[in-house]
Amino acid sequence: MKTSISHALGNNFLGSSPLWYKQVVIAFLILNPIAVVTLGPFITGWLLIIEFIFTLAMALKCYPLQPGGLIALEAVLLGLTNSDGVYHEVIKNFDVILLLMFMVAGIYFMQGMLLFIFNKLLVKIRSKVIISLVFSFAAAVMSAFLDALTVTAVLISVSVGFYSVYHKVASDQTSSGKHNPNSDDKVLPVNQSDLAEFRSFLRSLLMHGAIGTALGGVSTLVGEPQNLLIAKTAGWDFLEFFIRVAPISMPVLVCGLLTVIVLEKTRWFDYGAHLPENVRNILKNFEKEESQKSTARHKAQLIIQGIVAIVLIFSLAFHVAEVGLVGLMVIVLLTAFNGITEEHQIGNAFKEALPFTALLVVFFTIVSVIHEQHLFQPIIDVVLNLPTETQPLMFFIANGLLSAISDNVFVATVYIGEVKQALDSGLISREHFNTLAVAINTGTNLPSVATPNGQAAFLFLLTSAIAPLLRLSYGKMVWMALPYTIVLSLVGGLCVSYFL
Repeated sequence: MKTSISHALGNNFLGSSPLWYKQVVIAFLILNPIAVVTLGPFITGWLLIIEFIFTLAMALKCYPLQPGGLIALEAVLLGLTNSDGVYHEVIKNFDVILLLMFMVAGIYFMQGMLLFIFNKLLVKIRSKVIISLVFSFAAAVMSAFLDALTVTAVLISVSVGFYSVYHKVASDQTSSGKHNPNSDDKVLPVNQSDLAEFRSFLRSLLMHGAIGTALGGVSTLVGEPQNLLIAKTAGWDFLEFFIRVAPISMPVLVCGLLTVIVLEKTRWFDYGAHLPENVRNILKNFEKEESQKSTARHKAQLIIQGIVAIVLIFSLAFHVAEVGLVGLMVIVLLTAFNGITEEHQIGNAFKEALPFTALLVVFFTIVSVIHEQHLFQPIIDVVLNLPTETQPLMFFIANGLLSAISDNVFVATVYIGEVKQALDSGLISREHFNTLAVAINTGTNLPSVATPNGQAAFLFLLTSAIAPLLRLSYGKMVWMALPYTIVLSLVGGLCVSYFL
């Protein structure tokens, strides 16, 4: 009996994850207390960061919430941080949590309209280069005035819709029957190659779009959470922020869009896959079927979705309320006017975002460890003691490196606070402070595309429903983001050096 229970406990731990993965997580949990005693909290803090990044990298083996959460709980028990520190980080980022809870669910109720619009684009634009540019540029523009997570939620919703439509047909399932897009067991052999090509096609579009959110998000006060933080500290309004950042953000945007063209033409880094003709025909047929089935009720729902989308854009552009609260407004309007009144119908909308919301709180625990143990302090001290003329570039590089392994909002908070303190103490001039503030903003936004944990939008994409469907792993995202990382970092760094 004891043997069977112990065996069951072993099987239950992290579920169907590979045995080697379970053993590595257990090894982490055993190693950390030993490391605190022998190596000290500072080194152990860095070990925790590496361990947490490992759980993100293995997201397709096991959702990072469980192994990452165990590591975070142990960090609190070992005294590397405390519950008050975690709570402080959560409250500081509560606007992001609200956004995930409500805005992503709001986008769920717009799926019909989004699928209708993007399906027409995919079917009618035959050039992969043009459709890639449309995705990247549209994501950049929307992120500049909306929010990168919101835009990413739109891209995910559209991609899941397209994938499900084709996967159902490829599996020889009727349009009205239930279908599991996570399993390829029923996919006909004749459709296997088209499915692989379609996955690659959608992967590349998603990555172009995700990078686009960074290209646009860096340029305006509302584009990313740290932008608003930096603008408040510097006393800049919307227009001043845009003008001060434009010498870096505009050249980077142009070079980012040129990179889209180069990658699609050369097919490097897993880009360049085209939409198979069979898939295009299926999407065309889907569009025709939907048009034929379209009733007055369905058309009315699309009209309401379009109206609410316009309300959403203006609400976010003029920042009438916190983004999460605007998302709640979207949910109320769409469900009320489109007749979605049953609890289980509404509950489905929250399935995508809430696991990631929980993961983000776990991530804030790791950020709290960074804060409590002053893990970045040596790097900050080195940069602040450099000669004045080299500081902007070094701030850009340091912020980029730290953001890629940590949280760009946290890094921006630490650096802008230190620089503001230096200004208030009379150690630097106001002009130099403005220059460093721009370097901090662009540093936390651009090189951080290197890893999924560098930006919340990328992490959201990695842990979303679409990632396992398209085989979009942590390593794949890093590989596909690499050319952009190089271009954005080099162009951004040169602009910081010569244009500030």
